Amino acid sequence: MAEVAAVELAEEGLQETWELRLYVAGQTPKSVTALANLRKYCEQHLKGRYKLEVVDLLVNPQLAEGDQILAIPTLVRKVPEPIRKIIGDLSNEERVLVGLDVRPALSK
Repeated sequence: MAEVAAVELAEEGLQETWELRLYVAGQTPKSVTALANLRKYCEQHLKGRYKLEVVDLLVNPQLAEGDQILAIPTLVRKVPEPIRKIIGDLSNEERVLVGLDVRPALSK
């Protein structure tokens, strides 16, 4: 996992781009699971409308202070405001979507 990996998937002309930041601690099972779950949810419900930044606090511990990170993994929704945080491996999709205030994509 890169120290800070950004994935920009915003397509011009669509709705607001969601800015998400996931704080992890290296390649722990919870960190890896949280990232995999988050990518899956973003592709299902925010495809083309999100920017994801992964911050490894083993590499950059000073970055935890800015978002007041007390536990890891922690997901922070920066945009749209208000800022929201979810702690854990993000395995409960419904809880994550409600926590981020994301409306589930409709099945075709």
